[in-house]
Amino acid sequence: MKAIFDTVSNQCSKTVTKSYSTSFSLATKMLSNTIRQDIYNIYGFVRFADEIVDTFHDYNKELLFNNFSTDLELALEHKISLNPILNSFQHTYHKYNIDKDLVDAFMKSMRLDLYKQNYLTNDEYKDYIYGSADVVGLMCLKVFVKGDRNKYNALKDAAMSLGSAFQKVNFLRDLKADFEDLNRTYFPNTDLSQLDEISKQTIIDDIQKDFAKGLQGIKKLPIEAKFGVFMAYRYYSQLLKKLKKTPALEIKSTRIRVPNYKKFELLTRSYVKYQLNLM
Repeated sequence: MKAIFDTVSNQCSKTVTKSYSTSFSLATKMLSNTIRQDIYNIYGFVRFADEIVDTFHDYNKELLFNNFSTDLELALEHKISLNPILNSFQHTYHKYNIDKDLVDAFMKSMRLDLYKQNYLTNDEYKDYIYGSADVVGLMCLKVFVKGDRNKYNALKDAAMSLGSAFQKVNFLRDLKADFEDLNRTYFPNTDLSQLDEISKQTIIDDIQKDFAKGLQGIKKLPIEAKFGVFMAYRYYSQLLKKLKKTPALEIKSTRIRVPNYKKFELLTRSYVKYQLNLM
């Protein structure tokens, strides 16, 4: 029965989320169960595309990505795929009428990671972040507002800012892996081999502006989504706080993490703030 296959597909996307990201999985659990699975479905799709270009070094990544891209197009067109991750994603895509240009922009940025190593201008940097992060936030926003176009348009800019903030935090946290292992440099006009405190602070100031705008949007989200997104915001804010306190030289040599006990402490404090309307 098709229903059984769809259930298995959904379980696969949920498993991908739990396996790859403890923090995102925890935040997703805080969403209403009416929308939780659809966020799992979006995450499973973007995670697999990202894994192809970032980690499958012993394989022909371009071939794998091309095949994945073809399967994605067929899934969206025919509303089914034997790839369970794409099958669950296409269901969410059609359910909320997610704009195709968001999916295309995401795949475009992922494809850049196959060969592009340096982002030399602010325009290149912004275009990559839009495709790799902002549009993911917009896909999730479609789910949060249950496809309501007016609500979506009202919250669109804030959702993009929040997506940008999350991605920029990831860039700064993963500086060592991106620069040394993948030979990538995302921040323009910044010599990562000689990252100093002034350059680090410039990046952090930019992220804080995105966070401030994103928080205003979180406050206006529907009740089903507000606490889960606020939890993700709190987690990434904590990461940024740790990065701010970490010397630039240390950021280049290690990956900053928030330990699990701290994540659950953040959950408790975030819930109190949420209940007392202090967010």
